[in-house]
Amino acid sequence: MIRTAVIMARGLGTRMRRADATAALEASQAAAAETGVKGMIPIRRPFLEYVISALADAGITEVVLVIGPEHDAIRQHFGHEAPPVRTRVRFAVQDEPIGTANAVTSAAAVIGDEPFLVLNADNYYPVEAFRRLAADETAGVVAFDRDALVDEGNIDAERVRSFAVLDVGDDGFLAGIVEKPGDSLDLASEAARWVGMNLWAVTPAVVEACRRVPKSVRGEFELPEAVALAVREGVPVRVVRLAAPVLDLSRRGDIAGVVDRLRHLDPRP
Repeated sequence: MIRTAVIMARGLGTRMRRADATAALEASQAAAAETGVKGMIPIRRPFLEYVISALADAGITEVVLVIGPEHDAIRQHFGHEAPPVRTRVRFAVQDEPIGTANAVTSAAAVIGDEPFLVLNADNYYPVEAFRRLAADETAGVVAFDRDALVDEGNIDAERVRSFAVLDVGDDGFLAGIVEKPGDSLDLASEAARWVGMNLWAVTPAVVEACRRVPKSVRGEFELPEAVALAVREGVPVRVVRLAAPVLDLSRRGDIAGVVDRLRHLDPRP
């Protein structure tokens, strides 16, 4: 079983920093949104506490937070003010926000030569997704059912265009990835049923692909493209298919809904 998880918290938070007059925020939430550090947005506790608590519920005992040199608030909170009790938290510094594949290699320098989970800092995933993905120490990805994301979570159909669509082979392994499909796919089609929400099980072979993947058309080193490179080179990536919602906290307009959905939880990271 995989016991280590990497949370990618280095992003610039451009969409979260963008003003939204329709978003009703408490003063503390507005202040956190201004920084772009989405994981520190308070629900009752910082959002990342809920994420780490869910990882602990799934049996994860080690968490590595990938942060930037300027992210003192995350380091202070999880390192000193409120260190988790069910998990050990370490930090990996990604010097520049140049993509998720680079975040993975930054984390691997801290973790060493072992498999680990990789996830976003601005998504709340179901515990079952962590549990099933961590059950096997091979490369893997969780494929979320498009309809469940839209019907049960806070993600509308148009936002799905900004996520990766996964091509799942008949053998249950990943056959390909369409990153941020935009208008290139009919999102109501069977070909677009399985959506990637950046929840991966990463092995040393995938880390090596992260080191070699070229920059994407968006000018970043991206983890989905690194995984696609590994697949083309013969690395099997198992697919865990799951019909369950994921909460997305990427914009100010998301905050109230996420607060409402997590209000009943008492995080115990």
